[in-house]
Amino acid sequence: MTYDVVIERDSSGAWLARVPSVRGCHTYGRTLGQVRERIREALSLWVDDADSAELAFDVRLPAKIRTELERAHAARERSIDAASEAKEAFRAAAADLTSSLALSRRDAAELLGLSHQRVQQLLEG
Repeated sequence: MTYDVVIERDSSGAWLARVPSVRGCHTYGRTLGQVRERIREALSLWVDDADSAELAFDVRLPAKIRTELERAHAARERSIDAASEAKEAFRAAAADLTSSLALSRRDAAELLGLSHQRVQQLLEG
């Protein structure tokens, strides 16, 4: 069973959690972690399957903050993709420098701006 849990902040800064499908099931906490633990405890007072139930959290934030979070997550994804692309480009360049030009790994590392240990890792990976 899956229960939807709505989490919001109140005017004092506490987090409030409620399970809309279970009338009267609500709790609060000072942190998100605390309120997530407590809502399961509160749910166990109302239903028998609270310990094994899946909880689907919907943290409600102001639109501006939600937009900023989405931007931050998208930027992280782009960063991960760029890091992967850079790793492959460095691997290919290290392979060409050491095989086509027969450079040592230390010379290839100097040209690439990497440590010779990192060149070794790229070539073995």
